[in-house]
Amino acid sequence: VQLQASGGGLVQPGGSLRLSCVATGRTFSSNPLAWFREAPGKEREFVAAVTWTSTYYSVSVQGRFTIFRDTAKNTVSLQMNSLQAEDTAVYYCAASNRLLINFRAGPEYEYWGQGTQVTVSS
Repeated sequence: VQLQASGGGLVQPGGSLRLSCVATGRTFSSNPLAWFREAPGKEREFVAAVTWTSTYYSVSVQGRFTIFRDTAKNTVSLQMNSLQAEDTAVYYCAASNRLLINFRAGPEYEYWGQGTQVTVSS
């Protein structure tokens, strides 16, 4: 199983980016999928997750980011709007084998993408 993330880049404050993550090797049609991020000098933190029934966001991105999945393409995406300098980080997608997990906790996910850099700067 592999997760391949893409879509990062350099964007000005207030701009938008869309990250995508495609899974190969198995289907994650109902499993929790998530995005985490790791800024320089900080621990990896939860950003957003999508389960079979709901979406969840960290307080810092609520209202600005949207996570969505495409089960036909086996992908999970993160639309990021109103980006701020504090959003600068390496973003990682993650997937779990299990349906019921603590979706905000990184160790609950067995599969991780390689990370894609998002830099918000003028």
